[in-house]
Amino acid sequence: MAGHSKWANIKFRKAAQDAKRGKLFTKLIREITVAARVGGGDSASNPRLRAAIDKALSANMTRDTVDRAIKRGTGELEGVSYEEIRYEGYAPGGVAILVDCTTDNRNRTVGEVRHLFGKHGGNLGTEGSVSYLFNKTGLFIFAPGTDEEAVMEAAVGAGADDVETVVDGSVEVLAEPEAFDAVNDALQGAGLEPELAQVVERPSNETPVSDEDAEKVIRLIDALEELDDVQEVFTNASFPEDSALSA
Repeated sequence: MAGHSKWANIKFRKAAQDAKRGKLFTKLIREITVAARVGGGDSASNPRLRAAIDKALSANMTRDTVDRAIKRGTGELEGVSYEEIRYEGYAPGGVAILVDCTTDNRNRTVGEVRHLFGKHGGNLGTEGSVSYLFNKTGLFIFAPGTDEEAVMEAAVGAGADDVETVVDGSVEVLAEPEAFDAVNDALQGAGLEPELAQVVERPSNETPVSDEDAEKVIRLIDALEELDDVQEVFTNASFPEDSALSA
């Protein structure tokens, strides 16, 4: 569940992704292909492609696999044509959910997403029904114990908007999407390796959920992320510290 900033939650999601490496590779290949199709195959002039390649290589995807995905996107190799679709809805407890997908079959994808919302006590909404609750933001998260001053010096100098140590001890950096690459380069150049570095849909306000609703929301998010067509799931839920997502 990208975009939720608590360190424990990030670790939980990362561990879950690593356990499903084959599925993760499928999603990364699709992102590379779409990024290359939309912005061209040169990562130096296509920030989205560059970010997708970095994520794929950090997940131990081979360079040959990356290159093939780029060539499918630019049309140099034949392959499936994907389109990007966003679905919006509500989970139990009035929690807002954004679901970003890449698909070669829009009817299949909307059917699967709608089914999961209904199965887990939520409902699929119309376009714009919850997206206004989120802002596109460059987000960097560092493990508890990271030197906040060092992060601040590198990030703010490169155009970051804010650096803070949050309640759980992790250090969070926020930046405009346009400044993401410059901030990322500055942090890397300073030897600072974030646990998460991504442009996310960050909620303007979080919705606290009860223990009972938290379990339902988590099951919905997990089920959505299991779909091959789903790239990212964002939520404005604020989970109890002892929920499964905080484990």
